Amino acid sequence: MPMPHSRQLALGVIVGASALPLPALAASSFHDTFDDTVFFGDSLSDSGYYRGAIGSALSLTPGQQAFIGRFTTNPGPVWAERVAGHYASNAQPSNVGGNDYAVGGARVTTPATTPFGAAPALSEQVATYLASTGGVADGDALYAVWGGANDLFAVAGGADAQSTITTAVTGTAGILATLEGAGARHVLLFNIPDFGLTPRFNGDPVTSATATALASQYNSALYAAVAASGAEVIPVDTFSLLQEVVAEPSAYGFTNVTDRACTQTLPLCTPNTLVAPGADESYVFADDVHPTTATHRIIGEYVISLLEAPQQQQLLTHSAVLSGRSRANRVAEHLDAVPLANGLRWWGDLRAEHQQLDSGDLYDANMPAGLFGVDWYQDGLVLGGFVGYGDQDADFGDGRGDFQRKDTTVGLFSGWYAESAWVNAQLSYSWLDYDIDREVQLGSATRHHRGSPDGSNLSAALNAGYEFSAFAIPEGDVRTGPIAGVTWQRVKLDGYDEEGQASTSLSYPDQDIDSLVGRVGWQIRRHGPTLNPYLQLTYNHEFEESEGVAATLQSLPQLGEYRVPKLTFDRDYVEVNVGARATLWGVDTQVGASVDPDNARTSTLFVNLGKRI
Repeated sequence: MPMPHSRQLALGVIVGASALPLPALAASSFHDTFDDTVFFGDSLSDSGYYRGAIGSALSLTPGQQAFIGRFTTNPGPVWAERVAGHYASNAQPSNVGGNDYAVGGARVTTPATTPFGAAPALSEQVATYLASTGGVADGDALYAVWGGANDLFAVAGGADAQSTITTAVTGTAGILATLEGAGARHVLLFNIPDFGLTPRFNGDPVTSATATALASQYNSALYAAVAASGAEVIPVDTFSLLQEVVAEPSAYGFTNVTDRACTQTLPLCTPNTLVAPGADESYVFADDVHPTTATHRIIGEYVISLLEAPQQQQLLTHSAVLSGRSRANRVAEHLDAVPLANGLRWWGDLRAEHQQLDSGDLYDANMPAGLFGVDWYQDGLVLGGFVGYGDQDADFGDGRGDFQRKDTTVGLFSGWYAESAWVNAQLSYSWLDYDIDREVQLGSATRHHRGSPDGSNLSAALNAGYEFSAFAIPEGDVRTGPIAGVTWQRVKLDGYDEEGQASTSLSYPDQDIDSLVGRVGWQIRRHGPTLNPYLQLTYNHEFEESEGVAATLQSLPQLGEYRVPKLTFDRDYVEVNVGARATLWGVDTQVGASVDPDNARTSTLFVNLGKRI
C-alpha cells in the first residue's frame, strides 16, 4: 500500500476530522467470561499499530492521531476492539502496551514490509506475546488468530498458489499448537472472507470467481491442517457471513456492497474523506478489500454471538433445576408438621415463580405452576401421589432471544409425622418441552435461530424437622426447631440443531446435569386452632458444580465442537419462607412466599389447599 503523495492533503483531512466526536464503545455486563483478550492477525484486526509512525511522519498531535491508524473508516473501531470492549478488556495496539498484536500487511509466517514499517508475521506476534508472559498463555483469556489474507494477495501477485497456501495454513496450525501448548484454551480461528466480493475483484465476473475459488481453496486447506493438528478452536466463518450480507444488504443497513467508502488511502480514511456522509455506515467496504466501521460492527456482533450461545444453552437446564427445586419444596411442605386423622386427603398447590439471574442480564423468567395430589394417612404414616404442570416464559438478557419451557410431572410422596418430629421423602419425574428462539443482532438485521428440544428431570428429596414448644400463647403455643433437607435432580436436555442454515446457526449436544442441594435451617410457627403464621430461614448449598455446553458451527462442522467458559452460579444462598396456615370453610389453606434475599434469583408466591375426603 503506497504512502500518501501529499502530506498537506492528509494533514488537512485529519485536522478537519479531529473536531468530530469519537464513537463510544458500548460496555456489556452479560458475564465476565474471559479474563483478557489477545489478538493476532493482519489489517483486518489491526487497531492502530502504525498510528504512531504515521503521526510522527505527518507531525500530528495526539488528538489528530486518534483519527487515523486503522484499516477501516476511522475513527470507527475494528471488530477486535468491539469484542474486547464487550468483555471489558484491552485491544490497544501492542506497541503501545495493548493486547492487539495484529499488524497491517502481516503474513502468517513470512516477514513482510509495508510503507509504514515492518509487519511482524503472525508467528512472530505470538512469539513476542509469549516472551512477555514467560512462555505461558492465560487459560482464561480469549485469543484470536486471523491471518492468510496477505498470503493470498501474494498469490494474486504471482506467487505459487500451492506452496504459498500450504506454508500459510501449516503455519496457522503451528500457531494454534503453540498457543495450546502454552496453556490457551479458547482460541478464535477466522477463515478467509470471500475476496471475490470485494471492490478489488468484483468488477469482472471471471476475476471475482477466481478470487472466490482461491479463498475457498485456502479455507479448505486450513480446515484440513487444523483437523490434522488436533487443535481445538472456536471457528468464525467470515467467508459465509460476507456472502450473506452482500446477498441481502438492505437487511443489514447497507446501500452499497460493490464500491469503496473512502477516497483516501487506508489507514488515513477519516469522516472527511468519505465518498458521501455516512458512507462508513452504509457501505460494506472501506477500500478495495477492508471492511467499514459498520461491517466491523457486524463481525464483532457475530463473534460475540458465537461465544455467548453455548452459555445461553446452559441457562436452559439451570432454569429447570431452579423450578424443580421450587416444586420439590412445595411438595415437601404441603402438609402441616402435625399428625392428621387417618384416611384420604386431596391437596392442590398453585405457585407463581420468578427467576432472575444477574439482574436479568442472563435471563428473566416467570412461571405459573400447579400441583395436585392425594395422600393416605394411617397412624402418622403418609403415602401419596401427585401430578404437576408448569409453563415458564423466559427472556435472555439484552435482546438475545427467549425460551419457553413446559413441565409435566408425576411423583410419589411418603412421610412420617409425630407430635414433635417429621420426615418425608418424594420421587418425581418431569417431561420438559422447550421452544427456544436465540436472536443474533447483526447491524440492523435480527436473525432468529429456533429449536424445540425435549428433556426430563428426575428428582428425589428428603426433608426432616424437629420442633418444641417455645412458649404458650392464648389458644395455642409457639413452636420452633431445626429443619434440614436434601434435593437431588438429574436434568437432561436432548441435543438439537438450530433452524436456519446460516453462518450463525449452531448445533448442540445432549446435556446431562446433576444438582444436589442440602439445606439446614430453623423455623418458628404458631400452633393453634385459627390462623397460624410461620417463618423459615434456611442456608442452602449446591454440591454439584455447573457444567458448560459445547456447540458446533453448522457451516463448518469439520472443525468439530467448541467450548467457551461455563457460567458459574452461586452455590451458597439463604432462603426465607414466610406464610400462614388456616382452615377456611373446612379447607386447609396455606399462603406464603419464598425468596432468596441476597439477589432474589428465585422468588415464589404460593397458595395450597387441602381437604380430607
